[in-house]
Amino acid sequence: MRDPRPHVGEPLALDLLNTRWMSADGPQDLLADVVGLRTWLLANGLEDRCEADEESRKALIETREAILQALQAGSVDGVNEVLEHGRIRRLLTATGPTEAVEVAQPQWLAGWLAAADLLRLLAEAPDRIKQCAHPHCILWFHDTSKNGARRWHSMATCGNRAKAARHYAATRD
Repeated sequence: MRDPRPHVGEPLALDLLNTRWMSADGPQDLLADVVGLRTWLLANGLEDRCEADEESRKALIETREAILQALQAGSVDGVNEVLEHGRIRRLLTATGPTEAVEVAQPQWLAGWLAAADLLRLLAEAPDRIKQCAHPHCILWFHDTSKNGARRWHSMATCGNRAKAARHYAATRD
């Protein structure tokens, strides 16, 4: 299945949030079925590490909701519960130090990785995690602009819609 989402390529935690979006047909959810989960895993290079099954889909939906609650409401409990499912194990190997992700229940691997990525984003630049400013858009993005002033997930779609609406309103007055 081709990835139908209008915005892809964000860091893992935000890409997970972007499995829900608004279209002309109304709300869409890539994780509505296992086929969509498989598409998301493939888009993020996780198809060889994570199972595309119903248990993994449910765990990923729970993770998505936890990340959303952390970003919108400051509720950290859900993300911490997801992180309880795994850990980073530090090892010394013949080639030097390394780290390995260990998750006791395989269905939690993708969600754990997304939650861990959220922690990375929050540690590096929490002010660069943004939701699109267009009132009808629910997509998220990591603002990589030089001055951190980006407002829309895409200037080509939401940014242009906002500009057109402002222009239309100005010409009506």
